This record gives sequence, C-alpha cells and structure tokens, in this order.
Amino acid sequence: MNTCCRANTELSNCLTNNLDLLKISKGNLTKGFLPLLPKNCKKEFLNRRGTRRESVVLSASSSGTKNHVETSGGDKEGEVLTYKDAGVDIDAGSELVRRIAKMAPGIGGFGGLFPLGDSYLVAGTDGVGTKLKLAFETGIHETIGIDLVAMSVNDIITSGAKPLFFLDYFATSHLDVDLAEKVIKGIVDGCQQSDCTLLGGETAEMPDFYADGEYDLSGFAVGIVKKESVIDGKNIDVGDVIIGLPSSGVHSNGFSLVRRVLERSGLSLKDNLLGSSVTLGEALMAPTVIYVKQVLEIISKGGVKGIAHITGGGFTDNIPRVFPDGLGALIYNDSWAVPPVFKWIQEAGNIEDAEMKRTFNMGIGMVVVMKEEAALRLLAEDRGKDSFYRIGEVIKGDGVSYR
Repeated sequence: MNTCCRANTELSNCLTNNLDLLKISKGNLTKGFLPLLPKNCKKEFLNRRGTRRESVVLSASSSGTKNHVETSGGDKEGEVLTYKDAGVDIDAGSELVRRIAKMAPGIGGFGGLFPLGDSYLVAGTDGVGTKLKLAFETGIHETIGIDLVAMSVNDIITSGAKPLFFLDYFATSHLDVDLAEKVIKGIVDGCQQSDCTLLGGETAEMPDFYADGEYDLSGFAVGIVKKESVIDGKNIDVGDVIIGLPSSGVHSNGFSLVRRVLERSGLSLKDNLLGSSVTLGEALMAPTVIYVKQVLEIISKGGVKGIAHITGGGFTDNIPRVFPDGLGALIYNDSWAVPPVFKWIQEAGNIEDAEMKRTFNMGIGMVVVMKEEAALRLLAEDRGKDSFYRIGEVIKGDGVSYR
C-alpha cells in the first residue's frame, strides 16, 4: 500500500519499503468580476449610520455607469477565510500521515518506487477533488480528464521517471454515455500530452450513490527510471537555484476554498474577468499543465537535484518534501507573474498571504532545484520566452521563507 496525504487530505503517491463579505450595488454588472484592486481604487465614505465603509469600482460601461462593491471597514481584520473554514484541515491530513508512517515507514514522496532490475517503477494515484463540482456547474467536461492524468504523471516525474501507462476509474449512479465519452476523451488527451498509454480502466455504475448527472474520477500512473538516475533531493545544497514552471491557474487543488469564496462573492461562474473575454468558470476550469515533456527535457540537460509538484499545500508544504534536513527555501517575491484568478480569490475571500501560499500554487505548478551553473544555462536558453522563472534559492534553515 503506497500512501501519503497531501493538503487536500486525499491519500496518494508515496515512497514504498455567516458572513456577508461583499455587497454588490445596483449598476451595470455585465462585467461583474471582482479582481484584486489596488488601494487607490477604493474610496471611503460614511453610510447613514456613520459607519466607515469602502466602495470599490469594478468596471465602468461606455455610458459611464460604474459597478461598486462595498465592504465593511471591519471585514479585513475579523472576517478572513481559510482552507479549514472551507472544510479541509491540512493539519489533520498531516497527522494521518504521521500515524500511517508508523505502520508503513518510508512514506512521504510524490511517487511510490518499486525496484525492477536496474530500474524503479514509479507509481502514483490521485483524483481531481472538488474541481468536479465546477465541472458539473459549468458543463465543462472535456478537460477534466486532462486534470486527472496531470495529477498523477506530474507526481511521478518528480523522481525523474518517464510515464509508461495510465489507468482510470469513472464512477456514477447512472451512466450517461455521451458525458462519459467527453471525460474519457480528456483522459486520452492527457495521456497523449504525457506520452503514455491509456492501458485500461474501470467504469462503475452505482445507482443512488451519486447525485444525478454527477460522477467521480481517480487515476493511476506508472513510470520508469534507472536507479542511478533517480532524483531524490539528497544532494541539494545551499546556493542551489530554485526554478519555477508556470501554472495555468488553480490546477486541481484548493477548490473547496475556491467554491466558498465564489459563494460569498455573490458572483456567477458566467461573470467575466475584468478586462478579459474569459469567464470566471473558464478561468477556474483551465486544465492542469502536464509538465512531463518539459521536465524530462530539463533533466536531460543535467544539474537537476530535486523536483516538487506544487499541489495542495502550495509552496509551504511541498517544497520542503524534497529538501534534506537543515535546508530551506528562500523564495523571491515578485519573481513571476501571479495569475489574476489568484488575486481575485484572495481579495474576494479576504484570505491572508500565508494561507494563499499554503493552499494554492500561486502561478507556479512545478519547482526544479538545480546547480547554479545549470540553472543559468537553462535561463539563458529561455531568454524572453518565460517558460520558467528563477524564483528562489536554497538556504540554511528549514521551511519556506520569502524576501
């Protein structure tokens, strides 16, 4: 049994051997998307009771009509939202891992390693969590299969393994063949992106178990890597460079908190991101990036010492998983562009910085730790393409700090 618990409390991929936060005022709401706005976009005023409030301009129509969001002056101090508030307890998940480790010592990696001759088979399993809820609401089923494949293959490549094959599990109360075909098509697309074979799967029809029109997914990937080529982080040292690979958005973690923010914001998944033709639903449903080919290419250039898949737990919990004791990560603030969807989540949910960094990928879906010389060569080759960013360095200490 390979078992590990990530911040979303799902068992997966391990080494084997209320408040009304926002009030939308009347106006033209055709562009009613709440982004993170700078402080200079806010105007203070007094309501009839003399209470301090803030009015935030969201958008303006061609006729000059403006949309406002009003927030009470005390909301920032007393009404923050956390992942635990949304029903996911990261600390409880960590405690479960601690207890499992007593029964199965050696857990904690992103993938489970099984010796086979001069190689290791590397296995991983995962799902897509409550992102499925948004798939049901938006009707976007064609890409959720890509998310499913990504969550497993991105885990096993952290050991340097090339994915070989993938298996899926699709469960529903009543089999809608057309809908299931859309989901499986996404899984096929994900396997093609990761250059692995969809070897098989299981379709389970379980009457009365799921709500009408809903389903659940899980996936399983197996890859292979030569024993002498395993990437395990053991040689990471002070001064090594931390490279970040951009994400497409939220990917497939943190959606319990996302859905709570959406509920409290009063916005619809059909509302547009301010200044964009993309709806909130489309932004949140953007499929998880599959990093297989990009990461394997980086590995082939040499100098890679450790790789971390930034999933539930964000930088805070995932980067330290590949570091030796006594070493920590220093992350450079503003060294990459944070996608607007995270700014909206933080502002609309009144979420603290530390909570954001422990819940979401914040625009970096994969982290690669490299020798400085190798990292500089890589960055020089990528000049102007923004395929990856130099986001930090390895320092003495522990955990993750920011500067």
